[in-house]
Amino acid sequence: MDFNINTWMKGYLDGLKALFGSRLLFAGLQGSYGRDEATAGSDIDAVVILDQVTPGDLKAYGAMLDTLFYREKVCGFISGRQELLNWERSDLFQFYHDTTPVFGSIDFLLPQINQEDIHRAIRIGACNIYHLCGHNMVHEKDAEILKNLYKSAAFTVQAVYYDQTGAYIKQKAELIPLLHPQEREILQTVINLKQQPNMAQTEFERLSDLLFNWAAGLIIEYKIE
Repeated sequence: MDFNINTWMKGYLDGLKALFGSRLLFAGLQGSYGRDEATAGSDIDAVVILDQVTPGDLKAYGAMLDTLFYREKVCGFISGRQELLNWERSDLFQFYHDTTPVFGSIDFLLPQINQEDIHRAIRIGACNIYHLCGHNMVHEKDAEILKNLYKSAAFTVQAVYYDQTGAYIKQKAELIPLLHPQEREILQTVINLKQQPNMAQTEFERLSDLLFNWAAGLIIEYKIE
């Protein structure tokens, strides 16, 4: 059976409505399906927001998922509304912009997010990349770790572009031509690594240097005033 995300989401949404009724406030997609970049091996990163979430809700949600085709592809996030409103706001920035609505809206999050939250998202992303990339270069020397670091760097690139322009562009291919050279090379490398997995091993030193130096520059550029 060929997988179709729109067909799957219809069955998924029907299941959510039957299970939670009016308590269901929002359902959406993140990740590659949310960005329309999915491949055959992509996970379904589903987002569910309820009025509140109890352990019983989590068990019932998991049982509902077990009735669906392609259960093994499903991952994602479920939360109550108040918990989300009080979430770390630098995370909310990425969460809001990287979530494609299927049912309902999460626009109630927008008043929670200001420019310093965006700067904090960039700083945290850059600091994590700098730390883990440096550790990997010295200790692990692991190509898989490097690939995952580039994957996470894509979100920081999007945040930097948003901070500079006010536009959040989800699709990498659309964003690349608009970037400054360094960010353009980082994001192009994200795509190249997906198409050529061995590249992380054969060009480990060059790609590690590139990522480490880029993260270092962002940490200095986005210093706390």
